Amino acid sequence: QVQLVESGGGLVQAGGSLRLSCAASGRTFSSYAMGWFRQAPGKKREFVAAITRGGGNTYYADSVKGRFTISRDNAKNTVYLQMNSLKPEDTAVYYCAAAVGDNYFKEYGYNYWGQGTQVTVSS
Repeated sequence: QVQLVESGGGLVQAGGSLRLSCAASGRTFSSYAMGWFRQAPGKKREFVAAITRGGGNTYYADSVKGRFTISRDNAKNTVYLQMNSLKPEDTAVYYCAAAVGDNYFKEYGYNYWGQGTQVTVSS
């Protein structure tokens, strides 16, 4: 079992920045690809970003490309999401997830999920 705990969410003004962290349990962190998803109330959970096991490749939703950066520190069992130039439409609960396989872009491709952290962007 893998437990994921997100942190770093909060309230920020449009144009500002925020960095989310996701701490993972266990010493097999490097065996998982990691992803970030987000969900606004009443909406479907959507893919935001993913990073491969060694951190060599990253993937982003079109809506955040150029603004968000996903990274990982396998020595710390932590994945990050640096969010810059935030927009009100980025407001959502952000979830960290771990994937055993290579299906990084869909919710069903992930095996473990964190509890989420709220990000609110004011205009």
